[in-house]
Amino acid sequence: MEILDYAFMQRALLAAVLVGVTAPAVGIYLVQRRQALMGDGIGHVAMTGVGLGFLLSWSPIWMATLVSVLGAVFMELVRWYARTRGDIALAMLFYGGMAGGVMFINLAPGGSTTNLSSFLFGSLSTVSESDVTAICLLAAFVVLITVGLRRQLFAVSQDEEFARVTGLPVRFLNLLTAVTAAVTVSVAMRVVGLLLVSALMVVPVAAAQQLTRSFAATFAIAVAIGVSVTIGGTVTSYYQDVPPGATIVLLTIAAFIALTALAAPLARRRARALAAERPGGDPAECAIPAGREAADEVGA
Repeated sequence: MEILDYAFMQRALLAAVLVGVTAPAVGIYLVQRRQALMGDGIGHVAMTGVGLGFLLSWSPIWMATLVSVLGAVFMELVRWYARTRGDIALAMLFYGGMAGGVMFINLAPGGSTTNLSSFLFGSLSTVSESDVTAICLLAAFVVLITVGLRRQLFAVSQDEEFARVTGLPVRFLNLLTAVTAAVTVSVAMRVVGLLLVSALMVVPVAAAQQLTRSFAATFAIAVAIGVSVTIGGTVTSYYQDVPPGATIVLLTIAAFIALTALAAPLARRRARALAAERPGGDPAECAIPAGREAADEVGA
């Protein structure tokens, strides 16, 4: 393929695959915890890290990772200890992150807001070899956490009180989830952009939930959707000369719409199958609800 003849596209496609895997892998826990917009908030904070990277002549990805992790920890502390006025603190953190990024990058030698645009919306041509190395290392961390601790993270995401009773370190796992989300934002910012990464963390999970009733199946399908749309968006961006981040997000939304349309007839078919299997003498209220079956399947 012609697209693979260029080194920058090889790097971009590798980064796209890693983003497609990591973003939904973290997003499924955020969706379960009803924190779908957490990635968007961390993306705002990471802008300060990008600006500091330019100002201090350090890698913007590693600096953004450091700053976004600190921001994620602060967000969790606010959630624990400042429930009543925590929204004000978080708003100041998010807006301060954006302002700090713009300020630092303008203070950097030769810096301007044009340097920031590739991090805000993604850029294929700017993915360097050092960026790919950083993305690979960070993606390995994300996959290790989200897959290796999937049972514990799922339990905490579903019911913190029950998880605490069973002896799980709930606060540590919540903090680990927030840190992993922050790392994922740094992984995705070169391909999707800081302002759009939250969509890739949430929408593939929401699309997969239209078809599945178990955590494992939702996880697998969400990752498959993520990889498909990131590769498709990257290739489309190359041939049509359109922004990669926007293209990937629009493809993700299109996948959600398509799967939602497909889910309705499948749900009706399942309902007819359950009705056909029900003994004729049993009243409808004796049937086991589909939600109970799903919960049993997750617990197994």
